[in-house]
Amino acid sequence: MTVPAGDRTPQTLRDDSLLAVDGLVLRLHVSARRRRFALTVEADAALTLHVPEGRSASDAEDFVRAHRTWLMSRRALRERTRPLNPSKRLVDGELFRYLGRTYRLTLVGDEQRNDRVRLAAGCLVMNRKLAEDVVRGRMALVDWYSRTGHAWVTGRLQPWAARMSVPEPLVDVRDLGGRWGLYRPEEEGLGPGRMSLGWPLFQLPMHLIDYVIAHELAHVRIPGHDARFWRLVRQALPEYKELRMELDDLGRRMWMGEIM
Repeated sequence: MTVPAGDRTPQTLRDDSLLAVDGLVLRLHVSARRRRFALTVEADAALTLHVPEGRSASDAEDFVRAHRTWLMSRRALRERTRPLNPSKRLVDGELFRYLGRTYRLTLVGDEQRNDRVRLAAGCLVMNRKLAEDVVRGRMALVDWYSRTGHAWVTGRLQPWAARMSVPEPLVDVRDLGGRWGLYRPEEEGLGPGRMSLGWPLFQLPMHLIDYVIAHELAHVRIPGHDARFWRLVRQALPEYKELRMELDDLGRRMWMGEIM
């Protein structure tokens, strides 16, 4: 259902329908628990209007028009920072990054089955038979990034924790669904918690990985992103704003696991 912008009847809006307002098309999310309208600009620049149950189309249109300037600026930002993540092929010569450097994929003979990728002589080496199965080949690459990333960050974490005067959390490297890092406190509040880092992070240069580490370590002390949080990050990395911008720009160009 699309509700025309010119229709001023007190029509009740339905969940997952569309609302057109002055050239903008918004997907509606109607909830009985919501008390106010709210807008979201999704990662792909699509627009979502969150609607309290029982509100009319005219109320929704008025809200969108009142917030059009904010909506357009946020949408433009989303368009500029939309992910450009490339897909990869499991073929000889395909390029993969690790710690900011580029390595060529080299496929070797399949006389002996080997499901593990390794870095050797400046190349990322994979068994040819493994590369022929894109599911297993992708899993092997993700496993390699996870193993090598974990080994690298294990020696990197303690100096940053000491610099920020926070206890060193447990750390793992895994698929975080597009996030670079995640900190979870200990449920009982007695331990330092756990830091998870996304495996694609280890394609980035070391100084950007350090920024993500410092960001997540700051959450050991401060849960949200208020002024106190950013002060703590700034103490460790005075140039954190520049690093955050660089991460936003370079990060959207990294491989996130898609195989052609």
